Amino acid sequence: MRTLEDDWFLQARLKLRHFQLFLALDEQRNLHRAAAQLGISQPAASKLLGDVESQLGVKLFDRHPRGLDPNWYGEVMVRHAQAMLSDLHNTGKELNALLAGSAGKVAIGTVMAPAVTLLASAIERVHRTHPRLKISVEVDVSKRLVPRLLEGELDFAITRIPAGFSTDPFVFEEIGEEEICFVCREGHPLSGAEPLTLAAMAAYPWALQPQGALMRQRVDALFLYNAIDPPAQVVDTTDILVALALIDRSDTITATTRQVADLLCAPARFRILPFHQRLSVQPFGLVSLRRRRPSPGAATLMTMVRELVAHQRQQGLL
Repeated sequence: MRTLEDDWFLQARLKLRHFQLFLALDEQRNLHRAAAQLGISQPAASKLLGDVESQLGVKLFDRHPRGLDPNWYGEVMVRHAQAMLSDLHNTGKELNALLAGSAGKVAIGTVMAPAVTLLASAIERVHRTHPRLKISVEVDVSKRLVPRLLEGELDFAITRIPAGFSTDPFVFEEIGEEEICFVCREGHPLSGAEPLTLAAMAAYPWALQPQGALMRQRVDALFLYNAIDPPAQVVDTTDILVALALIDRSDTITATTRQVADLLCAPARFRILPFHQRLSVQPFGLVSLRRRRPSPGAATLMTMVRELVAHQRQQGLL
């Protein structure tokens, strides 16, 4: 079976236009529309695609009467084209930031718990010495953060590597678990219950992350292992603000991380339910791409995160 040489892309004479065509074909699934999107003729687009397929010795897109679809080989090319073009776009933004006198830009993805503790502290400290560094933070679940990291939309993430993703592209530096707790409004009928039972909690409405989310799986498993029917009324939401609005206006209960609950429950508007069984999900960590060098701003922020993690471990906080 033929394999590609290390410099196969030079032999195939790949150009930026080829990668733009791969993305246009993936989006349009039609050669004529893809060519129009790029502002070239259909014969020119056909020749660009044909030249690459001829050099590789494989078809990248399967043709059919309605258009074409990427096959397994094409999916690989499309995925890497997305990452490469995203890198070039980010290069321009970073160069513009430096030309404008800024220290650059950093895009971070994170799951909920480190967003309100570890990452917030790291950002505050980095801004003391790099006040013009522009930082954007996306809070989401791991299965949506990791693809964005792969596509080059994020510089690094504080997250988990979900099942189904190969670990090969990543560097994973474990930080710690997320402890889960249950939150209700102040004055909820269960807020002072002792002992608090899972069966009593199940009788009330809940706001939880959607099916498939790691925290939801852990809460569902809690009811299953204790042979208790799960709550009959559940609102699915990934947004903690929506969950808080629901518990603020009703007897709804939500599940969130201990760090988030400690932050939100301080004003005495909400209360952590006194549920004594410890519950947590698998550890999260600092995740970066193995073969991508971080920007100076991203490297600075990652170093600060590592220093804070080391300090918290010394203090017994992790």
